[in-house]
Amino acid sequence: MYSDLDSLIACPSCDALYTAKRPAKGERAACARCHTVLIAPRRNAGLRIIAYALASLVLVMGALAFPFLGLSVAGLGNKATLIDAALAFSEGPFVILSLAVVALIVFLPALRLLLTIYVLTPLVLDRPAWPGAKRAFRWAERIKPWSMAEIFVIGCAVALVKLVDLARVELGPAFWMFSVLVVLLVVQDTLMCRWSVWRALNR
Repeated sequence: MYSDLDSLIACPSCDALYTAKRPAKGERAACARCHTVLIAPRRNAGLRIIAYALASLVLVMGALAFPFLGLSVAGLGNKATLIDAALAFSEGPFVILSLAVVALIVFLPALRLLLTIYVLTPLVLDRPAWPGAKRAFRWAERIKPWSMAEIFVIGCAVALVKLVDLARVELGPAFWMFSVLVVLLVVQDTLMCRWSVWRALNR
């Protein structure tokens, strides 16, 4: 009975159940009801995800160290880092909101990257999973919806468009690093085949 249940896969979009089977080379399995991709193994995907995750961590550290943006009006200017921008309303009742922004755009994405590296490294090396790998991967998937780096970049872009008429805006190195980070996070999610990871962890 357990093996039968263990072979089932649920569509994350419509909850339709299917018997999971590894697709042929170059193929992928999609939901017949809503066409959501369920299984999409790719060659060397694990190694590429680890490489992108390491690059993303470097970008996170760089984005924290360099100026995020600069504003100048009437000869007076100021530059702000990513943390400065996130903590702009850190006084009074908005302090909790500011801390939440920092967690959602920096801490949670970085934590998810570290968990992903921890889970995939032994699998790529064809070794047994490290202790707690299943729990780590489960947490990495749980915090995915709360990792909102891309939302922050879009929000900043919209705000900067409105500020152009009021002040001179300079995009700092951290802004571009963070933008590249968002792209890498999307690529990693595209490469990740969760069914393949769970299959490897359960071996």
